[in-house]
Amino acid sequence: MLTTPDDPTTTRPGRPPVVDLATWQAARDQLLVREKAHTREGDALAAARRRLPMVEVDGAVEVVGADGPVPFLDLFEGRTELMTYQHMWHDRAPHQGQCEGCTWAAWGLKDAVYLNARGVSFAILTTGRWDEVEPYVQFMGYAQPWYSVRDVEAPIGGAMGHLTCFLRDGDRVYLTYSSTGRGNEVANPFFALLDRTPYGRGEAWEDNPEGWPEGRHPCWYWRSDSDGNAEWGGTSRPVPQWTRPGATPVETLGRHGPRH
Repeated sequence: MLTTPDDPTTTRPGRPPVVDLATWQAARDQLLVREKAHTREGDALAAARRRLPMVEVDGAVEVVGADGPVPFLDLFEGRTELMTYQHMWHDRAPHQGQCEGCTWAAWGLKDAVYLNARGVSFAILTTGRWDEVEPYVQFMGYAQPWYSVRDVEAPIGGAMGHLTCFLRDGDRVYLTYSSTGRGNEVANPFFALLDRTPYGRGEAWEDNPEGWPEGRHPCWYWRSDSDGNAEWGGTSRPVPQWTRPGATPVETLGRHGPRH
């Protein structure tokens, strides 16, 4: 059914005005100018990242993976570049108690084939003990290589929750870049996709039209209960876990401390 521009019966409270296609296209073209400027600024930032100084790190330090302890240098798999995601870990917590934000990032990085095609290896690092990490990786169905960096100093170990890049020159390894905060959003396309929808992410910090659905705290939908309701209580799991074989309703997160 077609609607009539400026007809008050077709413009509901809290919604943008209904207009004809030509008017919409003109507004869209105006926004496109800003989008292109944003893209060009992103390209300029990427160029600046490529010019950051480097820090040499110990490529011989051992990390623990599916094949036992290996030198960090092995994570390059013979390639020149390596990107890692540093996954937070809650000791002794069941699968549903692990970090929802890191689950979101790791789920978006399940396949590194395009990184590999460009000569970049990828691995996930975590401070969890390998005997806890291994069954979690199997439960989630992750194909990426995971490694425990427990007791390894930064920047290979240390603080988690970052995307980090390394460059190899023979047997020497250099730290080149590490993300902070919302810099991790590139790991998963769904935030960028939600930013293009009418209601966006549904978070309280967003600048929305008056009357738009009320936002909630950031990341509120990273967990859900067995019925798909977004919530953070003890009966919830990180959203992708409900797709895993054997994922049943739970009664507790089995962890203590603040949520991420």
